[in-house]
Amino acid sequence: MKIRPATEADRDAIWKIFHHVVAAGDIYALDPHMSREDALAYWFSPGIHTYVAEADGRINGTYILRPNQSGGGSHVANAAFMVPASARGEGIGRAMAEHCLKEARRLGFYAMQFNFVISTNTTAIGLWQDLGFEIVGTLPGAFSHPQKGYVDVYVMYRSLVS
Repeated sequence: MKIRPATEADRDAIWKIFHHVVAAGDIYALDPHMSREDALAYWFSPGIHTYVAEADGRINGTYILRPNQSGGGSHVANAAFMVPASARGEGIGRAMAEHCLKEARRLGFYAMQFNFVISTNTTAIGLWQDLGFEIVGTLPGAFSHPQKGYVDVYVMYRSLVS
């Protein structure tokens, strides 16, 4: 598997992944009915580094890396990851996460923070904890899960400084 910066040619593959993941409405606080145009504008916004995971000429995942905040908070990175259900369990998420941490360090970020990790997304939480992230805050009932109702959301953080 190769993880590389996304190109214009990757937009269709990224849209398919984005739409599949977001339409489920269970792991992202994004509009499940977001248009292709809006989704790609979000994923390729100025100041965002967009990557894809590719194997055998096929895009199996994508992630973005950006400053969590502007100004005085711009030294802390933020990221979002998407892997379609058909490719989960193959190590793509872990490979992208490890790549992301290296890229964040290379770009000079001091730390990484995830602002809105839905508590029912136990696979992601386990991965982040395995990679050194800690839950530093809980937002009670902050996400309306389509099957489970109001569930907690975590803020997760880790330093990137050795």
